[in-house]
Amino acid sequence: MNKHFLTTVILTICSLAIFAQDKITDELKALSDSKQYNKIIEQYAPKSKDYSAKSLYYIGFAYYMEEDDNNCIKFMNLSISKDAKDPAPHYIKASTLNYMGKYNEAIKSFQTAINLKANDARFYSGLGDSYNLLEKKDLALEAYKKATEQEKCPDRPYLMIANIYFDLKKNDKALEAYYISKSKISKESNSYINTLFNIGLLESLKRNYGKAEQAFIELIRLDPKNYRSYAKLIQIYYYRKEYDKAKTYKDKLYEAHRKGELKDDLKDMFCFDQFDWNDKLIMVFERYENRNKGELYNKHIFYVTDGNGNIEYTIQTEFSPVFAELGGAKYILCAWKGDVHINYGIGFNDGFDYKTLKNIVIDILEGKIKPGAITKPVQ
Repeated sequence: MNKHFLTTVILTICSLAIFAQDKITDELKALSDSKQYNKIIEQYAPKSKDYSAKSLYYIGFAYYMEEDDNNCIKFMNLSISKDAKDPAPHYIKASTLNYMGKYNEAIKSFQTAINLKANDARFYSGLGDSYNLLEKKDLALEAYKKATEQEKCPDRPYLMIANIYFDLKKNDKALEAYYISKSKISKESNSYINTLFNIGLLESLKRNYGKAEQAFIELIRLDPKNYRSYAKLIQIYYYRKEYDKAKTYKDKLYEAHRKGELKDDLKDMFCFDQFDWNDKLIMVFERYENRNKGELYNKHIFYVTDGNGNIEYTIQTEFSPVFAELGGAKYILCAWKGDVHINYGIGFNDGFDYKTLKNIVIDILEGKIKPGAITKPVQ
């Protein structure tokens, strides 16, 4: 056979094979772009033996999006074995290893991806996640900060830098970082909502209530059902004795309670005031209306906490159906110290002046008001 003719045939066959592979890759890319991940897995994964590195990557990515970690790792490894210089499969493999809790292995794959492409913010962000999950906060901060130095940085690194400073109780640095986060990330993102909430929280801790109020009001405009922010605004207005403003947000919480929209710690009650007394923090909560009006329940609860946030005892207004039937006040001021119940014999009705109640509680704390009755458990 003519050698020239044989060479031409071989080249033609190779070209057809390359063309076929390119066609498959293009098909997979189109399916991936349109998020048809199940179709990729069903139609292409079983026939993937001779696919190109990029085709194998798209199959692995489909498994990644379908949260099939083991098959994702399998196909990313196959892709890497055919082309180890493409950073994409290293990155997806690393991200999957993070989800699997294999953080040290993830770090190696993220670092490989970074070595291949040093200007991708996502790679540094993922590396930061690995270090953060390993509680290596300094290395996590370094990685997240490196991410913010790259173009097209996602929201997460900005928020995570602030969160780490907050976790480390470096509140000034955390607040500065949250403001940077606020200026960088999209207002349509959940990260922006989280950033606003934490700005409001930290400004409140610094007693910068005007700035805190601005943050929480902006948050509520963006997310009207962020009821935790309502409670924070109520605390600000109580601190400033702007009770009419507080009532607006109290009413909204009561309405949300009636609709069954409140969850977790807001489901039963909300904190509406905090104040310091000597070395103790007093946190004041209000419960919503009691569902069973015939039962004893606490309405306003003053939690007396030590310097570490542990509850030492409570002073509370109690609703007693028996006392109410006898024509007495709706609420009686009482306390619980361990299993000892104390009744101070002071009554309140709806619409009472909170300043009066607060001053009486402070008098109790200072020992100026003595108990009217003490009930101890029967031995």
